Amino acid sequence: MKQFKTESKRILDLMINSIYTNKEIFLRELISNASDAIDKLKFISLTDTAVKSDFKIEITLDKENRTVTIEDNGIGMTDKDLEKNLGTIAESGTLAFKKNNEGKTDNELIGQFGVGFYSAFMVADKIDVYTKAYGSETAYKWSSKGVEGYSIEQTEKDGLGTKIVIYLKADGEDYNYSDFLQEYKITSLVKEYSDYIRYPINMMTTVTKKKEGTPDDKPEYEEVSELKTLNSMVPLWKKPKAEVTEENLNEFYKNEFHDYQNPLKSVYAKIEGAVTYDTLLFVPARAPYDYYSKDYKKGVKLHCNGVMIMEKCDELIPDYFGFVKGVVDSSDLSLNISREILQQDRQVKAIANGLEKKISAELKKMMESDRENYEKLFAEFGLSIKFGVYAGFGMNKDKLKDFLMFYSSKKEKLVSLAEYVKEMQEGQQDIYYACGESYEKIKSLPQIEKAMNKGYEILFFKDGVDEFVAKILIDYDGKKFKSVSEADFSLDTDVEKKELEEKSEELKDLLLAIKDALGDKVKEVKLTSKLVNYPVCLTALGDVSIEMEKVFNSMPNADGKVRAEKVLEISSTHKILQSLKTAFEKDKELLKTYAIVLYEQARLLEGLEIDDVTGFVNAVTEIM
Repeated sequence: MKQFKTESKRILDLMINSIYTNKEIFLRELISNASDAIDKLKFISLTDTAVKSDFKIEITLDKENRTVTIEDNGIGMTDKDLEKNLGTIAESGTLAFKKNNEGKTDNELIGQFGVGFYSAFMVADKIDVYTKAYGSETAYKWSSKGVEGYSIEQTEKDGLGTKIVIYLKADGEDYNYSDFLQEYKITSLVKEYSDYIRYPINMMTTVTKKKEGTPDDKPEYEEVSELKTLNSMVPLWKKPKAEVTEENLNEFYKNEFHDYQNPLKSVYAKIEGAVTYDTLLFVPARAPYDYYSKDYKKGVKLHCNGVMIMEKCDELIPDYFGFVKGVVDSSDLSLNISREILQQDRQVKAIANGLEKKISAELKKMMESDRENYEKLFAEFGLSIKFGVYAGFGMNKDKLKDFLMFYSSKKEKLVSLAEYVKEMQEGQQDIYYACGESYEKIKSLPQIEKAMNKGYEILFFKDGVDEFVAKILIDYDGKKFKSVSEADFSLDTDVEKKELEEKSEELKDLLLAIKDALGDKVKEVKLTSKLVNYPVCLTALGDVSIEMEKVFNSMPNADGKVRAEKVLEISSTHKILQSLKTAFEKDKELLKTYAIVLYEQARLLEGLEIDDVTGFVNAVTEIM
């Protein structure tokens, strides 16, 4: 008996102990897996004529032994495949599975963590898997009763493919598992969830027929077994658009892409032109758990005349729209197209251009007429679009800038750049923004007090890439981006500027003394009128902002050498200024102590660590 990995065991325990209420979804998962296995073998059959092409999925019900069997004649699995596919569940992120997903629906949980096969343990006491892989002479049996582990052994099996035998649990007060032994139940589930599977799903059913030889006026009837195909098998994208409903699209998406939430957006299109193709595109409601990891593989399923030739064709979807799932089917492509040919293929490039335009048009439509769902999309996939703006030195920024959204200090919700510019105050020349780790922390920054008091709208940048996006864009509709944390940011009138200059000149020796006390920690010390309640703040000179310094130094293998040129700004109206003047006149050492405390306070307000903990503690102690 082999043991499941620790994290897998935890997930399986949750499955067996029925944290899910929608138990019937196990059938959809197993049928989808069977269809995927046949897809793989069907592709091989294009070049290997020895492969039989009577592809099918068979369901068998055995009421006496309480078993449901799902069998396919697809590509099958080796013993190593069994170990990899059935010995490990949801390799990423499962340790915190239950803790991080309390309150989510059954569908969200299973879809997010890819534990579809193991959903069968919701209804099973035991599962046996018999399989024989393409190119192998040996068949194997995988067997498990749950968390205690599993076994793999050699066995006998006729033909390629996989047979899964589910031994149903006994009926209880909470659930009647015997329902899955009823023909009507299985028939309705296949019709509901798997009608568009491209291979026949067959099941022996009992029908009542008139006995042969009995007269019509006195007929006698008998029950006979008859093989019945339960699904229509017509790919959804091959149906006339008028016959396809939103419900059809939702069910197809959930079945084809192993998700359990309806997509936020479905697109059905038949494109005719230089290249003719049918496409179904979907925007998921949630990002897969590994979406922002290096392991995530984007791409749509590529078909030629109904035959899948690539499961994830990433050449058809740009990285910034990598969240889009879908199917493309074209008769203009070659069935034996390879990855190398794909990158050079004129038809593929034409399809890719068409898909990008279609996605862009649909996203624009969502922003204008389905704002609630677009905001949900942006919450899940906005980072992908932002990275698309920044990548390649901004080569795609003009395509993507109108899809960006940022939190508005005034409206307290996400707004587009076009909406911000439209609402700018008269005479305002720049788009104001502030950076921080969260909206709450940005709202408490000293630098934004005066701007907010004057009614200016400020965009809150909380993602590490946000300020880099602003730097790449430079401007929007002629309005340049301006950080409130830049040293030259000012909302003063000419009169206020003159007053500040005069006061700065008056106190220049004090400011120089504070600068000398801090040394190279800051580039400059100056008075400011941008503060209201806070005594000090840090701003930056040059191209590297304080927020960019944080981002660069948080990267793997960062040596911490990236430094913004910091300016310590002291409020020209705060009462702390009088204490500094007194210390400058009477006690230069005390002024140095004040300088250290104010500098470290400014760092903390900016979300930076204390630069010199010992020096700060000593300074505070001395003052106390």
